[in-house]
Amino acid sequence: MKDYLSSAVFRFVHGNHLVYNTCWEDPRIDRQALDVEGQSMLVITSAGCNVLDYLLAGAEHVYAVDMNPRQNALLELKLAGIKELSYDTFFDMFGRGVLPQHERTYESLLRGHLSPYARRYWDKHISYFAGRGWRSSFYFRGSSGFFARFINTYIDKGARIRHRIHSLLESSTPEEQHWHYDGLVKEFWTPMLRWVMNQDATMALLGVPRAQRHQVENNYIGGLVKYIEDCIEAVFRNLPLNDNYFWRVYLTGSYTHECCPEYLTEDGFSRLKGGLCESVSVHTDSVDNFLRNTEAEIGRFVLLDHMDWLASNRHDVLEREWQGIVDRAALNSRIIFRSGGLKVDYVDPLPVKVRGSDARVGELLRYNTKLADDLHEHDRVHTYGSFYVAYLAAA
Repeated sequence: MKDYLSSAVFRFVHGNHLVYNTCWEDPRIDRQALDVEGQSMLVITSAGCNVLDYLLAGAEHVYAVDMNPRQNALLELKLAGIKELSYDTFFDMFGRGVLPQHERTYESLLRGHLSPYARRYWDKHISYFAGRGWRSSFYFRGSSGFFARFINTYIDKGARIRHRIHSLLESSTPEEQHWHYDGLVKEFWTPMLRWVMNQDATMALLGVPRAQRHQVENNYIGGLVKYIEDCIEAVFRNLPLNDNYFWRVYLTGSYTHECCPEYLTEDGFSRLKGGLCESVSVHTDSVDNFLRNTEAEIGRFVLLDHMDWLASNRHDVLEREWQGIVDRAALNSRIIFRSGGLKVDYVDPLPVKVRGSDARVGELLRYNTKLADDLHEHDRVHTYGSFYVAYLAAA
C-alpha cells in the first residue's frame, strides 16, 4: 500500500505540474563526457537549460524530448525570450526569476512564438514571473520550486541561519568555505528537517520516484537521509561554490551575472540570439516513441535518470527505448545517463536486435568507467548516486 500511495503521489506531481524550473544536471561534465560539437543529440528536456548549453557547445541539432508538456512549454518560453527580449530583460526573467510588466511583455512579444499547448499553459501561469507573494521568484514555482521555497522559509524562520548561508555562498577560499559550513551544519540538520526529507511526498516534489529511493536505501549505509546529508556536505564543504549556480538559485531564488548557466551570460545569450536556437526542435513524446517515428541519425543521447523509474514500472518501454537507441544511433555514438542508485544493473541485460540478430545491450556498450567516476566526483549538483558514459560502437 505504501508503494502504491507513493507511486500515486509521484504520478500526480509529474502528470499535473511543472516539476523542474531549472535543470538539475551539470552540463560541464556532460560536455566533457560527450564532445557534442557537430553532433545531433537527443536530450530529455527537463527545464531546457542544458539543451541551450549543448547548442552553445556546438551541437549540430538538439531534439528536446519530454513526456511532460509543461517542461517543453518552459523551453519554448526561453526560446521565445531569446528571440524577442533584450539581454537585460531576459536576465530579469530567467536570471532573477521576475519579469517586469510580465503580462504586457508576454502578450506582445512572447506568446506568438509558442505552440498551442505552451500558449495555453503560459496564458494561465505567466504570473509565475510576477515577483509577488510568498513564491516571489519563478525559481520558487513548480513542484521543485515549492520545495525550494519551503527550505528558504525553514532557513529564515526555523533554523534562522540566513546570514550563515549568505556567508557560505560568498566564501572566497576553501578554508573559509569549510569554516562556514562546519559552523552551520548542526543548526541546519534538525530532527524536523530529517523527518521532512525522509517522506515520499518530499521526494516526489523533487522528481524522485520511490524506485530511486529504494535503490539508495538498499545500497547506502545510513539510508536516504544520510545519503542526502553526505551529498550536501560534498557540495557545500568540499566543492567550490563560486560557480555553483544550481544550489545558489534554490537558496536565494535567483542567479547572479557571475554565477549562472551559460545561456544567461551576455555572450551566451548573444550567440543563441544570433541563430543557434534554430538548431533545436521540441517534442512532447516518450523517448521510445520519438525514436520509432524519426528518421534522424543521432550521435549523442542524454537520458538523465528516467530509466530508474522505467526499470521498476515499465520494463517493456525500457526495452523498446533501447531498441530505438540502437536503431537510430550514428556510428560511434555516445550515451550518458544518471541514476539515483549507486549501481545500475538493469541496462546491460536488455534484449535488442542488431541487423536481425539477437543481442544484449551490455554486449554493445563500452563503458568509460574511469572518466565517468572522475566527472561524477566533480559534479556541482552531486545528488545522483552514479553516472555513466558509454560508447555504442558495435551498433
